Amino acid sequence: MFILSDSLATRIERLEASARQGLFGRLRRGIEKEGLRVDPAGRIASTPHPAALGSKLTHPHITTDYAEALLEYITPVSCRPRDAMAFLGDLHRYSYHHLGDELIWPASMPSRLNGNDSVAIADFGGSNIGTMKHVYRKGLDVRYGRIMQSIAGVHYNFSLPDDLWRRLQEIDGASETPLNEYRSTRYFGLIRNFRRHSWLLLYLFGASPALDRSFLSGGNIPDKLEPHGSETLVSSYATSLRMSDLGYQNKVQEQLKICFNSLSNYVNTLRHAISTPWPPYESLGVREPDGWHQLNANILQIENEYYSDIRPKRVTRHNETPSQALEARGVEYIEVRCLDLNPLLTLGIDETQIRFLDTFLVWCLLSESPWIPDEECDRLDDNRRRVVERGRDPELRLEQHGNFRAIADWGGEMFAEFGQVAALLDLLEEGAPHQAALAALAPRLGDPSLTPSGQLLARLRESGGEFSDDMLSLAAEQAASLRETPMESAQEALFDQLARTSHQQQRDIETADLEPFDDFLADYFHRARQARLIDEAAS
Repeated sequence: MFILSDSLATRIERLEASARQGLFGRLRRGIEKEGLRVDPAGRIASTPHPAALGSKLTHPHITTDYAEALLEYITPVSCRPRDAMAFLGDLHRYSYHHLGDELIWPASMPSRLNGNDSVAIADFGGSNIGTMKHVYRKGLDVRYGRIMQSIAGVHYNFSLPDDLWRRLQEIDGASETPLNEYRSTRYFGLIRNFRRHSWLLLYLFGASPALDRSFLSGGNIPDKLEPHGSETLVSSYATSLRMSDLGYQNKVQEQLKICFNSLSNYVNTLRHAISTPWPPYESLGVREPDGWHQLNANILQIENEYYSDIRPKRVTRHNETPSQALEARGVEYIEVRCLDLNPLLTLGIDETQIRFLDTFLVWCLLSESPWIPDEECDRLDDNRRRVVERGRDPELRLEQHGNFRAIADWGGEMFAEFGQVAALLDLLEEGAPHQAALAALAPRLGDPSLTPSGQLLARLRESGGEFSDDMLSLAAEQAASLRETPMESAQEALFDQLARTSHQQQRDIETADLEPFDDFLADYFHRARQARLIDEAAS
């Protein structure tokens, strides 16, 4: 019988009254979901972002990520998962009113590409901020290539209400600590536990075990991949090629060694990275006769270039960088960034996954979370890499405190603790949705074929077909389903108004921009290097 750790059990017991008051029902979450536009043949779209969807510079809910064809949907903050999912569904439905015969690619790994230049860099208009966004993406191109930037994923934003933070302060005997300082410290504890255990999310939700050959340049096939058909490469035990060294990885950034032990360490490390030149990037040129190649030649052009599974976040104010916002007012929410799109789900994510993520994140918050020394940081990266590349291998073992353990055993212990957290979250919930999510996902621990990566690989092997053809078929089915489901007229009118307003906002920004771009950029980086004083009023 599994015994719940004293500290976690005690915290859960002391939070039951707060749960009965509805404080856990006010957890806040938002979804950011990317998806490539593709033509009817399954090739990445070469058309510009549809004007009818609004300005990608200023629209609050529909934009693009790196590529002109990489749609990004941003839901409002919601306290109910079904509201976030409904809004995400409406964003898809609205888009399909204006996409013509184009489709939204359902997978994280991209559709058929035709070399680096087939991935057009997003254009954000002629304002200084729009130009900066475009030049930043040009910098990603010269550093890493555009193909890596055609990968899509889901980001999950999560936060607790202030009343719940105050209750946690009381439990911890920290009521004399300013709220923003306490909240930041505890969020970093959550992040450290996330780093220790994010391999579980990669196992349960990884959904990219295959890719189209066109994703690789030079024709060299890594040892981890094997041919399937004529145009597809697969990895027999991989869970998430998106999160492997084929995807969002950067060896230059590995030297930063950010293990999230404190807010000051995190901010100072990022500030160092955006201020420190890197010789190989200097050799690429910055501002050349043919135009800007990158914003600068530093380890990071801007903070957003840092790739990580999870980030502490704070909404920025005017003329403020993300780190300065964190420094001044503390962590406001966290962003989970390691989630693949699940092609078997119409929206790439569902409410069961959201309920599990909430349970997992609250468990990370309430469990003890000591600082991570460098040696442990390396071990965590090794575990993550093992699951990404071999997560469904029955022989795989992960390292925990010097011992090597099977995913089913370690994961089973974690699920036992998750059950106590889920019961807390479900105290006022009809149907116990968090416990239901655990029950739905627990079988995946013992049977890797039930994971999304396992199901997708089985589909390919049973059909003998190509990855791109299978994903195109799913995209067409999902498009038909979304087009057949009507939107409420008021919601469609709202999106029409947002599109018109966003175009006007972009015009206003461009009209007001009188400062030369060179001066604008110099001023931005001068400000970015400055520390911000703590805003005591934010407490």
